[in-house]
Amino acid sequence: MLLPARAEVARQLRRYRAWERVMLASPADLVVRATFEDSGYTLCVLMGKRCAREAAEAAEHYLRAGQAGHLREQLGRPRRRRVHRRGPPAGRRSRAGL
Repeated sequence: MLLPARAEVARQLRRYRAWERVMLASPADLVVRATFEDSGYTLCVLMGKRCAREAAEAAEHYLRAGQAGHLREQLGRPRRRRVHRRGPPAGRRSRAGL
């Protein structure tokens, strides 16, 4: 799975939030609304979400958690714990033991 560049996610999230503030300040302005919706669409495509609010939340989480955490969340896999073994793996012998 390809993950978006963190810098691009941060840039698009800032753009989305800035246009959100402008749109809330003047909701009747059609140009502002269209630009806000375009920024939301871009964020949706970048984060693989269908809703701009979900995409913004996913972007914030991605930037906070890092790439590994985001990938685990997207795949629904829990974090695997490493098992530290002592000696050769089970069922194998060293050449000295032959």
